[in-house]
Amino acid sequence: MNVIRRLIASVLALTVLFAGGGTVQAQSADVRYFPETGHYVKGVFLQFYNAAKDPLLVYGYPITEQITARDGKTVQYFQRARFELTESNRVQLTPLGTLLYQPRSPLHVNNNNGCEKYPTGYSVCFTFLDFYKAHGGPNQFGNPISPFESADGLIVQYFEGARFEWRADRGAEKWVVISDLGRLYFDLQKEDPAHLRPLPPPDAAIKPVLALKARAFVLKAVTLKNGSQTVYVTVQDQTSDALENASVKATVRFTDGSTQEYLFTTNAWGIGQATFDFSNQKPGELVTIEVSVNYQGLTTTTVTSFRIWF
Repeated sequence: MNVIRRLIASVLALTVLFAGGGTVQAQSADVRYFPETGHYVKGVFLQFYNAAKDPLLVYGYPITEQITARDGKTVQYFQRARFELTESNRVQLTPLGTLLYQPRSPLHVNNNNGCEKYPTGYSVCFTFLDFYKAHGGPNQFGNPISPFESADGLIVQYFEGARFEWRADRGAEKWVVISDLGRLYFDLQKEDPAHLRPLPPPDAAIKPVLALKARAFVLKAVTLKNGSQTVYVTVQDQTSDALENASVKATVRFTDGSTQEYLFTTNAWGIGQATFDFSNQKPGELVTIEVSVNYQGLTTTTVTSFRIWF
């Protein structure tokens, strides 16, 4: 029996390693678990999700299970969308763009070359148009319901089912980003936050760790020039579960230019700490602590600091 269990565990581990998009396929073909957020997509909702040309791009990861929403509908929230189950057991998208759109400052396009007008009277232009047509056009996003606008320091355009953002800080292949309207609508609807809590994977014993979250803080925000300090580091996975035995290196950069490294690991609660002494530090200046974390080949960094008072 133990041999069989080890064989099954090995097969599942390989499935985790080679699964496309970082997801784990559950035992049933109509159920899929997303370890990135700790939620399942099932049945007709999964069929609808998979029918998109690039579901991860246009919908994102699920952020709830299938639930009864505050408006009485059977729905599932995703980062960028909300699926609704109709009375005929079909799935449709909630028109989040229409529901959330509030006119902002319009940006006028003087050159209409590279633009196409749609039945709503608005045009889609340039890179937005390329992205729109490449990823499903009106069938996927609905028609445009706004011109280019300035919102939150970004150039945006609303569609019936989505909002596009222009992100000049990204590479040419990622200039257009779909806003996370699913999460925004979840909050505006005042849904129960408990729905966001991740569920265990199909086999909790082999839950894959796909990303690290690290936070660092010190015991005392302000100290004397001579004394001691303790730095605490918390490490979690992509669903905010604590990670035990993560390797942590804290590099303390003192005000006199010297440095000191401290190595430690996290406990069962995902917390590690190091205490150190110091002397003759410069009043009014910061001591910074650079933290790097390693767990199963994954790495992340964070930083904290404290000030020398007098």
